[in-house]
Amino acid sequence: MSHTEAVPGSSLSAHRRSRELSEAADGRVADVLVVGLGATGAGAALDAAARGLDVVAVDAHDLAFGTSRWSSKLIHGGLRYLASAQFDVAHESAVERGVLMTRTAPHLVSAQPFVLPLSPLVSRSQASLAWAGFRAGDMLRLAARTPRQVLPAPRRLTATEARHLAPSVRTDGLRGGLLSWDGKVSDDARLVTALARTAAAHGARVLTRVRVLELTGTGARIRDELTGEEGEIRARAVINAAGVWAGELAEGIRIRPSRGTHLVLRSERLGTLPAGLHIPIPGETNRFVLVLPQGDGRVYVGLTDEPVEGGIPDVPEVPETDIGFLLDVLGSVLDAPVGRDEVVGAFAGLRPLLDTSAGGGPGRTSDISRRHAVLTSPDGVITVVGGKLTTYRRMAEDAVDAATAARGLRAAPSPTAALPLVGAAAPGRLSTLSAPRRLVRRYGTEAAAIHALTAEDPALAAPVLAGHPVTRAELLWAVRHEGALDEADLLDRRTRIGLVPQDRTEALPTAREILTEASAGRP
Repeated sequence: MSHTEAVPGSSLSAHRRSRELSEAADGRVADVLVVGLGATGAGAALDAAARGLDVVAVDAHDLAFGTSRWSSKLIHGGLRYLASAQFDVAHESAVERGVLMTRTAPHLVSAQPFVLPLSPLVSRSQASLAWAGFRAGDMLRLAARTPRQVLPAPRRLTATEARHLAPSVRTDGLRGGLLSWDGKVSDDARLVTALARTAAAHGARVLTRVRVLELTGTGARIRDELTGEEGEIRARAVINAAGVWAGELAEGIRIRPSRGTHLVLRSERLGTLPAGLHIPIPGETNRFVLVLPQGDGRVYVGLTDEPVEGGIPDVPEVPETDIGFLLDVLGSVLDAPVGRDEVVGAFAGLRPLLDTSAGGGPGRTSDISRRHAVLTSPDGVITVVGGKLTTYRRMAEDAVDAATAARGLRAAPSPTAALPLVGAAAPGRLSTLSAPRRLVRRYGTEAAAIHALTAEDPALAAPVLAGHPVTRAELLWAVRHEGALDEADLLDRRTRIGLVPQDRTEALPTAREILTEASAGRP
């Protein structure tokens, strides 16, 4: 691969989409049809294609349109599941975290430090419990065989050390802190994009803006959302990975969505943050509000865990009650509380939790298991639900195992635990790339190709908007190689400019300009 090219076969574009949609709907029978292109669906497409199967994967919207772009960006080691005695879920999370950090996506997933400030609101017994939890989390790391140099050990902090790592925390009564580590993905939507492109490199047809109108065990009636044309995709096996919308496509699936809300603040509001923060929620023993610096001039504060009733919206609304709750908890540890007018954006995601209660009655969604389930409907549709971003690969593997077994498809065992995603490389190689570090953290080995675009055309080095690091070159790359079809794809998913409405408005003209240039074939 040259410095100006994408990984061979991985480029997604409007032209490739049009060609492969025609192929998929021409009457031939694929081995596997995957519905949904979030992390689990894109992961299933990759898993099946990497086993040598003929794969078509569709989504009514875009890559990472649903829950997969609304996460905390954390790749959890499973600590919270220990407290609820979900030992298998905890171990699985730790194993999958290690897979991402050491083998499949070390360019996207790295270690994130967190400080739990020991303020007067945290009793000594609570501090002891939290410390025991962090030590148990480190044992999970050991059991998952994740090297110590990848995830450092937790340790106690003096008040001075805690203040250095968390400079905005109130000093009155601060008696120290607890430092812990977990995995963090640079961008959840970028992880999904890497999955989809790696699947495409293995021959999968990855088709966005293709809505499933009717799903059966042998295929789907579909509509091209760009043209309105309807057709049919036939397949020997069908995997429903539609997340919170899975129950709309297959019989007998009951989902209890849980809303996780995050606030977006400007970084200067909390000052330099060398580490994230764990802030205990009053009255809870194992739940925290997280403060997560993003490195792009923004900080996320989350998250809630609230049950959602009624229909499932395409984009969840953020209620003021969630915003108030998060601001209250955040304010409990800060020198100066954050005002409502300082919240520049907010987002909410719906976790697709499987409802296993007898009557689907009320109860806290935070108590529902994060185990995933693979279910088969009467007409043979394989549905995968539950789980979380961290365990997407295992969910995908289990779904493909079930599909191949049910339909008698001949396929190799899953290779994805050792299969690097597009852009992945060992840290040593990534450190030698001739590209800005920020690009390397988001694109891995392809950062050099994006940086080379700015040498060909210096205008592409310009930021999309003042005060935000994303450049015009990144938008052009997204159109040429990452399947971005419109402004929303560019601003809301390939980059995250759109999380702040004001920034999105300012960036729209540039996004439109790049789309026009790309469609005209200009460099």
